[in-house]
Amino acid sequence: MKTPAVYILTNKERGTLYIGVTSDLIQLVYQQRTDVVKGFSNKYQTHRLVYYELHGDMYEAIKREKQLKKWQRVWKLELIENFNPSWQDLFEDFV
Repeated sequence: MKTPAVYILTNKERGTLYIGVTSDLIQLVYQQRTDVVKGFSNKYQTHRLVYYELHGDMYEAIKREKQLKKWQRVWKLELIENFNPSWQDLFEDFV
């Protein structure tokens, strides 16, 4: 899926959240899950894809990512729970 996307990863339900943007959601989540890239996701084990939005261009995706990062935590949790009430790992939907 080579489409600009904003995504949220977590380590558990209502746990640590990681918000990012990518042009290849499948590859990015795979790399995070396998700890190929060292950093936040590796340190906090945020490997579960619980939210994503697809965008028409990277500019819009980056704009949305910046917006979400400024949100209060409670708003982010509400966004996830409206999209994915059971906090399932959505990566399985792609593979």
